[in-house]
This record gives sequence, structure tokens and C-alpha cells, in this order.
Amino acid sequence: MQFGVFSVSDITRDPVTGETPSEAERIKAVMAIAKKTEEVGLDVFAIGEHHNPPFFSSSPTTLLAAIAAQTERLVVSTSTTLITTNDPVKIAEDYAMLQHVSGGRMDLMLGRGNTAPVYPWFGQDIRQGLPLALEHYNLLHRLWREDVVDWQGRYRTPLQGFTSTPRPLDDVPPFVWHGSIRTPEIAEQAAYYGDGFFANNIFWPKEHYQRLIGFYRQRYAHHGHGTPEQAIVGLGGQAFIARTSQEAKAGFRPYFDEAPVYGNGPRMEDFTEQTPLSVGSPQEVIDKTLTFRESFGDYQRQLFLMDHAGLPLGTVLDQLELLGGEVVPVLRRELDALRPAGVPDAPTHASLVKAKYGDAEPRQPRPNANRGDNVTGGSPYQDTAAA
Repeated sequence: MQFGVFSVSDITRDPVTGETPSEAERIKAVMAIAKKTEEVGLDVFAIGEHHNPPFFSSSPTTLLAAIAAQTERLVVSTSTTLITTNDPVKIAEDYAMLQHVSGGRMDLMLGRGNTAPVYPWFGQDIRQGLPLALEHYNLLHRLWREDVVDWQGRYRTPLQGFTSTPRPLDDVPPFVWHGSIRTPEIAEQAAYYGDGFFANNIFWPKEHYQRLIGFYRQRYAHHGHGTPEQAIVGLGGQAFIARTSQEAKAGFRPYFDEAPVYGNGPRMEDFTEQTPLSVGSPQEVIDKTLTFRESFGDYQRQLFLMDHAGLPLGTVLDQLELLGGEVVPVLRRELDALRPAGVPDAPTHASLVKAKYGDAEPRQPRPNANRGDNVTGGSPYQDTAAA
């Protein structure tokens, strides 16, 4: 079971001080949050992708590469890579490079995004969002598994004899999660390829996600990847933790009340009752998080949103101390004790390499001699089998 933190990269006014951080301050703060995530014993740090203010993470691979360089064991990931408006060729190249520079300590979550104007900025039509997601991932999946790709689709120019470089580390593609909050077609896509399904259930009632996750599990088994219980599921969550429930509610209320996403809406108590948001003592956060297994079954990754709504950096770092020091150790122990033997761990690069090669040495693609033009003819790699 992996535990970690994800950020949506918002730049939000602090309702207590009235100050809005600069982009530079928020980027520096997120770097500190990621390093703290590893320091307190958590496993994963993930960042979203946005191309509009008030967000800053337009280039997740750049940020995650910098974080990977300053950490030792932290898995860096995305809480959305836009499969619709990004070119799948560029995704293949950028994330394979991140895989290399991080030593395999990465994966990514693909999604369509929720900002409609982004589509025309990148030459796409939001009305084609779902077929774009399906077609683009079909190409990305092949680019990471085939040295030479011939491909033709509807939404980009054809490829003939194309090789995406660098090839994945150890010739093992990065693990992919498909993120969705409402779309069964995305759950079907994740199940078809045997990938992970991440339900970022931070807003909607659990009954909706029970149906979506249940559908993914059924289809994962239908496509021959294992039993429904062996499907790879991740969940989102939100938490604000203090020593006592009273301190937590008093500390978070001004941020909740003016949060851009749910501020000026339901009372904080009602929202925590109806969604995964936990505001309370470490034990209350533990108790709330343990209910997720009761609702959705055994799962592999739990990420918490901790730095949103204008919360200052010092407060977020204090939250991480409590999350890593008092909450997650109990959750690990309790969830490990409850998990049946057949339920797999979250995939890592090491486990994927082991599954592909066993005890043999992994393939490390080596190009043929440089002819000055290695874009025609057969495979450009020395160890490609003869046709």
C-alpha cells in the first residue's frame, strides 16, 4: 500500500492574512512539500497539470525531475497528465526521460482535465475529449512497447517507421493510472490495458465511486488480468489534521469557507459528512480513511490533498508531520492486516522489471551505428530480432 500527497498547484489567497503567494513562492513551497513527503516516510508525491492561472504546473515533468534529483526513494507522479491536449509522442518522450533521470521512481496518471478552454489552446475540440483520450492512449501504449511504430488515427498526423526516444528504462514502460471522476469509458480503458484506475473521490458521494470502481474491477477480470480483487485501484482524499478535533476545525474553517472549489457552499461539517474530507485529530483521520476500504475494497494507493485553498507552507509541513508520524503508520498496519494474500502491492519499476525479466538482465536499448539519418529502414537498435 502506497501513501502520498498530491497537489493541484493552485495559487490561492490566504483568507487569514489576505496575502496571495507569487508563482515563485508556490513553486518553491511545493518543492519543500515534496521533500517533506519523503522525510516523514510517505511514498508518493504527485502534481497536476494546468495551463491557466491561478495554477503553476504547466510542465510537470520539469518539476518532478527536480524533485527526483533532491530525493532518494520518493515516487514522483502526476495527479493528471492531459492525454487529450498533449501530443502522445511528446508524452512518450518526456515521461520516458523522467523515468531515466529518476531511476524508475515515477509513474503517471492520465486524464482529460477539467478546464474547457485548454482544448483550443492546443488545437483540439473539447467535444472530442473522450475519443481523443482513447486514441491518444492507444498510440502512447504502443510507443513505449514497440521500437518502430507505424500508426494512423483520426486526431494527429500518421507515423511511419517512428521510434520514440529515449526508450523506456530497462525497456519497461512507466506504470499508468487512468484518473476519472465520472466516466465509465475511462474505467474500461484502464481495465482493457491492465492499468491502474485512480478515483479522485474528493467531492462526490461514495455510491457513485462504488459503481465506477466496481465496473473497473469487473472489466479488469473480464480482460484476463486477474480477479476483480487484484485490480489496481487508487483513491484521493483531503485532510486537515491537528492534535484535537477542535483545533483542526478552528484552523481549517476560514480556508474551507473561502476555498475556490467549495467555499460559500455547504458547511464544513456537512461536507466532511458527505465526502472523503477529514478535518480532525489523527485518530479521526485514521478512522475516516479506514472506511474507504469498506466502501471500495482493498486498494493500492492513497493520496491526500494537503496544500490547497491558500494554506501557508508552515501549516502544510505541520500537517505532513502528523500525517507521516501518526496517521499513515497506523493505516499501513491496519490495512496490511486486513488485506488478503492475493491482493497485489502497488506496481513499482522494480516489480515490473521483475515480472518481465525474472532474474535475467533487463534489455538496455543501444542504437546502431550513426548513419547521420537513422529514421529510415528497419529498427535503429542493435538487438532487434531479424525480420
